[in-house]
Amino acid sequence: MKKIIYILFSSLFLLTGCLDDLDQYPNIETTSSDVYKDASNYKAVLGKLYVAFVINGQEKGGGNSDLSSNNGQDYMRSFFNLQECGTDELASTWLEGDKVGDLTFLSWDANDPWVADMYYRIFYNIALCNEFLRNAGDEQIARFTESEQADIRGYRAEARFLRALAYYHALDLFRNIPFVTENDPVGTFIPPRYEAKAVFEYIESELQAIDGDLPDKEECEYGRASKGAAYALLAKMYLNANIYTGTERYIDCIDYCKRVIQQGYALEPEYKKLFNADNHKRTNEIIFSFPVDATHTVSWGATTYIICGAVSNTSDYQKPADYGVTSGWGMFRVRGEIPALFNEKDGRALFFTEGQTQYLDIIDNQSNGYFVDKWTNLTDEGEMASNTVDGGVNTDFPVFRLADVYLMLAEAVSRGGTGATVTEALAYVNGLRQRAFGNDYETYGKLTANDLTVDFFLDERARELYWECTRRTDLIRYGRFTTADYLWQWKGGVKEGRAVDGKYNIYPIPTTDLTANPNLRNENY
Repeated sequence: MKKIIYILFSSLFLLTGCLDDLDQYPNIETTSSDVYKDASNYKAVLGKLYVAFVINGQEKGGGNSDLSSNNGQDYMRSFFNLQECGTDELASTWLEGDKVGDLTFLSWDANDPWVADMYYRIFYNIALCNEFLRNAGDEQIARFTESEQADIRGYRAEARFLRALAYYHALDLFRNIPFVTENDPVGTFIPPRYEAKAVFEYIESELQAIDGDLPDKEECEYGRASKGAAYALLAKMYLNANIYTGTERYIDCIDYCKRVIQQGYALEPEYKKLFNADNHKRTNEIIFSFPVDATHTVSWGATTYIICGAVSNTSDYQKPADYGVTSGWGMFRVRGEIPALFNEKDGRALFFTEGQTQYLDIIDNQSNGYFVDKWTNLTDEGEMASNTVDGGVNTDFPVFRLADVYLMLAEAVSRGGTGATVTEALAYVNGLRQRAFGNDYETYGKLTANDLTVDFFLDERARELYWECTRRTDLIRYGRFTTADYLWQWKGGVKEGRAVDGKYNIYPIPTTDLTANPNLRNENY
């Protein structure tokens, strides 16, 4: 059985009825004093903060939804669509049915349903964390025993990490956003607008402040936030700091990558095992994940969406059982430019090609574009882990893993950051290449210092991290998401690809929130 924190996830009913719908702007209308009367309830509420990234309601598969929304989907399904749909890593089949046509063609507006769902999911999660923290201050918990207070202080650090993660997603996707913490009043409070630099500085200060209260790797229960998770998030922020704040922070990126490495993580020997139904066992490499389980945290989004969505429902060749799924959804494939990045000896090139063309004459034709074999619902023994029709998949989503940290450090070195040498960076990258190429490493995979150019890392990150929700952020960092510097098929809605307006580097605040909060505005939309 999975060693995830079921004890956290088993009492979600405690929050039912405590929170009003956050349709308009992120604040809590009412709270339940009964929830926080007993110290034991704090851990159950903390569980809600974690699973709110995976499921979207109080019942199986998102029933009794926390929010009314356009699509009724969970946080991770929205995040995956916003990070992947418009890039070279994804080609959607069900453009109109899934309402992802505008995401796919980089042509959305402030009324896009997925943009709105992501926005409200983010701020709903932030609101949950704020309400927890309002009730977890030293004054509020003083009535409990010393041991209980110590536990709650640890939970408090985890809640601050989860809030920081949600705020980071808001920063990366929307930039200038409404801002609210546990110190603000509830009910009629209208949040102020924070510009990206201020949001960045807040997240940075929060993650640094909780350093002493988060556990080290070896002391951390699976599925919960450790020091390594906070360090990895800081490293990612620092790598992209020039985009968010106008100031490069590559030295800090290297510093925090090294802090992650010093926690004692190591690469998983088999790349594909990082993305199967037993990936909860990969705590050597996976730093922090969103646990998905076919009994306890059933989701039709998250990794169920990724895995079932990548299996055809029309192919005469691709068999759902080979991926541990009951049936394919046929939702999406990869655009041809990504497979073109791989050497044929690279073991990370996990694509189903039989009966498929590499490139896309018609973007929503299932026979155009390769399907992705990377994610499965198979156990280590190759058996189906769950009935996906009844309970979705059993595969967790790795939010941060060591391979990403290695690539962030090496890219920061290539961009002039100090604190690590080119020799160190090369060793980390070649560690990934050795895993990828196996016995062919010396001939086809091994790199020299001259190979570690800045441009190399954009391609290598695609080879290592495709479909892990990093591509949009990476392309923006390289100035290639909206520009003509890199074109892929159907970028901008035309087969040959074209540049689009630079405003599409940032998603707009939904129109409904502009109406509700006069402090907010969108540039260029």
